[in-house]
Order: sequence, then structure tokens, then C-alpha cells
Amino acid sequence: MASVAGVGLSWRSNLSVCPSSKPSPSQANCRVSSVVKMSVSVEKSFTLQKSEEIFNAAKELMPGGVNSPVRAFRSVGGQPIVFDSVKGSRMWDVDSNEYIDYVGSWGPAIIGHADDKVNSELIETLKKGTSFGAPCLLENVLAEMVIEAVPSIEMVRFVNSGTEACMGAIRLARAFTGRQKIIKFEGCYHGHADSFLVKAGSGVATLGLPDSPGVPKAATSETLTSPFNDLETVKSLFEAHQGEIAAVILEAVVGNAGFITPKPDFLSPLREITREHGSLLIFDEVMTGFRLAYGGAQEYFAVKPDLTTLGKIIGGGLPVGAYGGRRDIMEMVAPAGPMYQAGTLSGNPLAMTAGIHTLRRLKSSGCYEYLDKITGDLVNGLLEAGRDAGHEISGGFIRGMFGFFFTEGPVYNFEDAKKSDTAKFGRFYRGMLEEGVYFAPSQFEAGFTSLAHTAQDIEQTVEAAKRVFRRL
Repeated sequence: MASVAGVGLSWRSNLSVCPSSKPSPSQANCRVSSVVKMSVSVEKSFTLQKSEEIFNAAKELMPGGVNSPVRAFRSVGGQPIVFDSVKGSRMWDVDSNEYIDYVGSWGPAIIGHADDKVNSELIETLKKGTSFGAPCLLENVLAEMVIEAVPSIEMVRFVNSGTEACMGAIRLARAFTGRQKIIKFEGCYHGHADSFLVKAGSGVATLGLPDSPGVPKAATSETLTSPFNDLETVKSLFEAHQGEIAAVILEAVVGNAGFITPKPDFLSPLREITREHGSLLIFDEVMTGFRLAYGGAQEYFAVKPDLTTLGKIIGGGLPVGAYGGRRDIMEMVAPAGPMYQAGTLSGNPLAMTAGIHTLRRLKSSGCYEYLDKITGDLVNGLLEAGRDAGHEISGGFIRGMFGFFFTEGPVYNFEDAKKSDTAKFGRFYRGMLEEGVYFAPSQFEAGFTSLAHTAQDIEQTVEAAKRVFRRL
């Protein structure tokens, strides 16, 4: 990590991981201790030389040098970072810079990176094989845990990504209802399937593209859109397409247009509208599942959809996805029913193992209260620091998910989010990197905390933000 310019202050992190058998975040057993060393003559400068060399080579091998567009830093500028290792709340790049991480591999790392208990269980599973292409007991174990936790899920199908989960859920909704049209909300991202790439939020917004070339008109002709938090538009769409709408799909808390929460009078009436018109309600909980509460956003907001998609946390950092819901709907999925969907690596033992032991940790007392406390301290500290320095900034959080915008707010939908000063966010982002803090490299992405983050991490982040805000 870079030292503070002109002060001669440098620090090094010593990671200590809490005992896996007794995680107790409410008592702050997971600690990251910081040893502060004063130096008057030797400072470690912030450099990304190795990252630059590796990334330049990558651009000759992979489109844009990356395997997912946001990693290319197009919306924040500067040199994309190539990482070498992670542990707890920290990441280290190939230039040996250390960062406090608030991306968490885009959500899965809710108990911290490279957890010792999860890793040891993965090693034991690995000895038996990486993939069977056949049923294994671990699928039953994780399925039982998901069904027990998520209110809407009576049966579940495991897949390999959030995109695949949402594809399956939409196909299932159309098969069950016999209808074709779906409603999605502007700024909500449900993966890169053709029918979803309409006003899809972060991925295309980061590149400045309204939609993706290569998507046939026919693929999106049955996709209707509405602003988030706008019930009147939803009602008008149902009136204009009576008997045609199979489902409404949404992120109950938007994470792909920044962090945007539903208004208090949005989700419950939406549930009633879909029920009234014989359409299914689908919650995309790839981000929010097991993060806002053990039962996800639907537990937190007490609104029960018909179908739910999951990913990220249920794989504990390994590739995974799932969709599930009412038994009568799920029994349409092959081989129980006629709606076909399959996957070579679905339910593979490694992803199941990591998911099982991540969820077991999250069942420990105090986990979500701890996430709420540290995330609240982080967001409130960032907003106060920004406003004290004279910047327009707004934001919020729920448990281990948060976001902030460089606009006065409030932000209720993607159009509000787009009022943000993205150029200023880019400067803030690059400044925080030099201070050793890693946020998502886009104004239009949510951030994530973990049980491995400590009060010291939060304090250090807020102090770094104060310095950067003053320099903007």
C-alpha cells in the first residue's frame, strides 16, 4: 500500500483469522491488526508497473485484456490492477500493493476471502474429485439449506452462474404461464442473456452502450421495461398487455446501477399486481441472497416472490447459480417436467462444499448485526467526509451491501443514478487506490463488506477518504 504523501507514515497488515468453528462477528473475533510504523526517510511509492506489463500482454490475448468488462477500468480511468492474492478483508496485487477490499469478488466473499475452514473443506473434497457429472450427496445438503433459508423456495435447481439462473427462471416462467412477455426494470442487470440486455445497468452503462450489438430485435421484443420504484408504469404495462405478461423480474435492491433501495410502498404492491394478473414475480437475489439477511431480500422486506435466482454467496467464491420457487412451478423443470435445462458442471462438489460451509458460518449468531454495524459506520463516515469537503454525495446501505453516488440525491432509479458526477467518481476512485482502498471500479456498482472487515478497516478507509475528498 502507498504511504501518505508528505507524512512518512506507512503500515503493514498482519492478518489473523477467527477460529472457523466459532465465528462470532458480534464479538469481533475476526480481527485484522494494523501495525503502524513511523518512517522519516523510507517510503514505499505506489506503483502499478507489473500490473501494466501484465495487462498490456493480456490485451493481445483477450478482448480488452479482461474476461468481464468492468475490470478494464474504462469508467474510472487509470491502470487496471492485476491481483495476486487475497485473505480476509485484504487483497494484494502483483506490485505488492495492499488494499482493503470492498468488492469481495463482486459479492461472494461475505465471510472474508480465502477462509481457512472453507479452504480446508475444499481440499478434502478435492481429493475425491472436482466434478462427477452425476448426483452427489453434497447437492442434497446445500439444497436443504437453501430451501430452509429462502422463504419462496420449495425446490431448487443448481446451475453455474447468475446469468444461467436468470435464463432458467425466465424460461420456466414462460413455460408455466404459457405467456411470452416479461417486465424488467431499467438499471437492473440479470446477466448477459439476450432478452435481458435492455436498459441493463452497470455492465453496459460502464461502457456507455444503451444495449449490446449482436442482440436480435426478436430476442428483446418480448421484454418490457419500467423505471425502478415506478408502480404506475408497471400498471400501465399490464393494462396494455393484458394476459400476455409471464413474469416481472427485478433486483429487490438494485446493485447494478449503484445501490438503490425500493421505496416502502413498492415491493408489496408489486407482489399484489402480479398476483392479480396471473403473472409470476421473480426476485433476482444473485447479489442480495444471504447478504441482506439469511433469507435474502425477501426475508428482509417480508415479500415472497414466486421464483428466486441465487448465485455468488451460495458458492462461497466458486462458480455457481441457482433458481428455485414454488413446488408446482419447479416441477415443470426437466426431467420432472417438460421445460428443458441442463449443465455439465451444475452441482459440482467443489461449489457445493464452499457454499455449505459459507452458509453454516452465516447461521452463527450476530453475523448480520455485525455487517449492519460496520457497513453503517463505513457509509456514514464516507458521506460525512464528502459533505464536509463540499461535495454532493448520497448513499445508503443494508447489512453487508452499500453504495454512494456523487450526486445530492435521493436516488430512486437509474435515471437518478445517472445524474452522478462520474468524472469525479473516477478521480475519487483512483485516489482511494493510492490510499490502499479498493472499491468497485464503476459508479454504477454496489459495494460489499464482510465478516472479516474490522472497525480498524472502516476507520482507516474513512480517514483515507477524507484525504482524497480534500484533494478532489
